[in-house]
Amino acid sequence: MYQGAAADDEMEAFGFSAEDFEVEVEIWPDNWDAFEVFAAMQTQWRSGMSGATGLDYSVIEPVMRLQGIKKRDQTEVFAGVRVMEIAALEVMRSK
Repeated sequence: MYQGAAADDEMEAFGFSAEDFEVEVEIWPDNWDAFEVFAAMQTQWRSGMSGATGLDYSVIEPVMRLQGIKKRDQTEVFAGVRVMEIAALEVMRSK
């Protein structure tokens, strides 16, 4: 989601195409709600001089409400979103 692909001409130079790198990711049912919220938050990154610093948590509760996450499940979903946020930041900073 947060790692860019190589340009077509770069891949062609080595005999590859974008289809060669398509990755199918399985999301466990227990993590589906957190993934949906994380995906819906993709435009809510806070950024500073060094790039993205994290998600804007002030909008996560309304996003969860819009996604239909029950109040009793929000703490667990938020924890899952934070795991994905940390992983996404690591990918973004590795460039």
